[in-house]
Amino acid sequence: MPDQPGDRTGRSADLPLLTSHNTARSALTCRYRCGDACSHDAPNRSLNTYFGDVVQRALSRRGALKGGAVLALAAGGATLAAAPAGAVAPSGGRPPRGLDFEVVAPNTADAVTVPDGYAQQVVIRWGDPLLAGAPRFDARKQSAKAQARQFGYNADYMALLDAPRRGHQLLVVNHEYTNEQIMFFGYDPANPTREQVEIAWAAHGLTVLVVRGDRHSGKLWPVVGDALNRRVTATTPFRFTGPAAGSALLRTSADPTGRTVLGTLNNCGGGITPWGTVLSGEENFNQYFANAAAVTDPVAKARLARYGLPTGASERKWERFDPRFDIGKEPNEPNRHGWVVEIDPYDPTSTPRKRTALGRFKHEAAEPRLTRDGRVALYMGDDERFDYLYKYVSTKAFKKGTSRAAREHNLTLLDEGTLYVAKFTGDSPAAEIDGTGQLPEDGAFDGGGEWIPLATGNKSHVAGMTAEEVYVFTRLAADKAGATKMDRPEDVEPHPYTGRVYVALTNNRDRGAAGKAGPDEANPRTGNKHGHILELDEHRGDAASKSFRWRLMLVCGDPDDPSTYFAGFDKDKVSPISCPDNVAFDEHGNLWIATDGAALGFHDGLFAVPVKGSERGHVKQFLTMPKGAECCGPIITEDRVLIAPQHPGETDGATAEKPGSVWPDGPGSIPRPSVVTVWKEKRR
Repeated sequence: MPDQPGDRTGRSADLPLLTSHNTARSALTCRYRCGDACSHDAPNRSLNTYFGDVVQRALSRRGALKGGAVLALAAGGATLAAAPAGAVAPSGGRPPRGLDFEVVAPNTADAVTVPDGYAQQVVIRWGDPLLAGAPRFDARKQSAKAQARQFGYNADYMALLDAPRRGHQLLVVNHEYTNEQIMFFGYDPANPTREQVEIAWAAHGLTVLVVRGDRHSGKLWPVVGDALNRRVTATTPFRFTGPAAGSALLRTSADPTGRTVLGTLNNCGGGITPWGTVLSGEENFNQYFANAAAVTDPVAKARLARYGLPTGASERKWERFDPRFDIGKEPNEPNRHGWVVEIDPYDPTSTPRKRTALGRFKHEAAEPRLTRDGRVALYMGDDERFDYLYKYVSTKAFKKGTSRAAREHNLTLLDEGTLYVAKFTGDSPAAEIDGTGQLPEDGAFDGGGEWIPLATGNKSHVAGMTAEEVYVFTRLAADKAGATKMDRPEDVEPHPYTGRVYVALTNNRDRGAAGKAGPDEANPRTGNKHGHILELDEHRGDAASKSFRWRLMLVCGDPDDPSTYFAGFDKDKVSPISCPDNVAFDEHGNLWIATDGAALGFHDGLFAVPVKGSERGHVKQFLTMPKGAECCGPIITEDRVLIAPQHPGETDGATAEKPGSVWPDGPGSIPRPSVVTVWKEKRR
């Protein structure tokens, strides 16, 4: 049961509006997940700004927007009515389809707390056997050889696909990072052993796992030893493809061709392609490298600094065991990470790819959508304070069918196309965007924008940069192009029916700080600690368009905080929500939001909200996480909800000897990141 009282909306009676820390995450999470990024200045020190002091051209349409701003939807010619400031959307009667559950109250329980009438099951834990011959997990007898055949650590993005055998499915999971301090008994952060380092290498990467379901519930069981099961790790060979493959910027002493790289690191958001492969973005890759101070060339130093590469030793000290992690010895090795990777889950012998045409940055998401003429568009976020939102559109069209020729053609679509970055413009005078979160006079945070091309194939659209430089140093290209600095754009997901794109902007406590970018209409709060959800509509509903309209659907936080906004819905009826991260849709078109680092004094969780109708903006909390954990990888199907509680027990001061959580195995155990399935129990 929750250990905080809540009313019928699931809100705690005494939720604090603010916390005094720089981040709501534990310091331990910051160290191992992102190299303590928030304690350093954001790498984006470019001078590009948002828009002018006043957007005069917007004033002519202000009158039409007052009292009920209406945003014309490109998709299908529909319209999205925006409630005026202070409006209350009706509530009552039956909930929208797919959202008939009792709200879970905010809490700090060391458990996955689900609604009444729902059941749950741990599908697979870190260290559980995966490949044939893998041993059972033993926390005190870990080995790299065993870990390479077991489920990896800290699951993030998950994809569920059909398997060849009836009643079975393919679950593809990436493994973002490791926390050796709570993984290993007797761990010395200053002096890790080679075996501990090699275990961590094997615990990174991805897992392909065949699971079988239960016809009478939402349970799932791993099929250990299935021929399709696979582990991809930090030492698995990958192949570079696309316009930067073979570039001198990607060459190292171990790979003088610049076409083969070992491993994938810090995998986060991803997507499923129309041709059945899985994409996964490499995010906080910078933290694994060391000794950037050894580089003296000013151009190279600036490039390393823009990606936040450490000047001294790394947290994990991997550079002691493999020179590729030492920038002083291999200055190009960091350039070989920070890409979108693609894996074919149906072919365990295939070589995974790193797709250079999609650019290099801290990738969150790689969600595809077809353009009107059948080409592939991908939406991607760069998860850093003041970084950018991107889109890629292929040159060639997708071919339907399962023939070998069609598949070979489709596997080239992410190698030739145009990479864009987003520039947002608000339609309200800058004086009305004062950083408090108060809605402007027209009743909505909204406006327009454009996709600025950065490169197409081997052609650069950025003055002073070659195409190869654009792809390898995409952040610098976007700086030059004048992109809009955003509040940590994380997961990006097109709606399955309308095509409208939803962007989770997690937070940015530096917004408006001295010397930093101030509030703008797309990022309207100073010291933004709770984040927001942005809706984006491509012109004419076409993902190939170079212009768009946008609006903020949610401005997150405690509903009692006047800076919050829930699409005009009655704030007395919504669940408090903070720091949106992963997003997904159910079959009814409802948006589901997983949070990371909730800054309201309670644990992270999974929330659902309708995006249309009278219940639009009615945020409802579906479940909550154990101590120290964030909610990752939501998959919402007709039969079950799948989530991955990541880094349970990652609390300050925690070690394997003094665990910060005993989830999921109970007292006497160390915490183990896992995959969980949740389902509604059938009435008897």
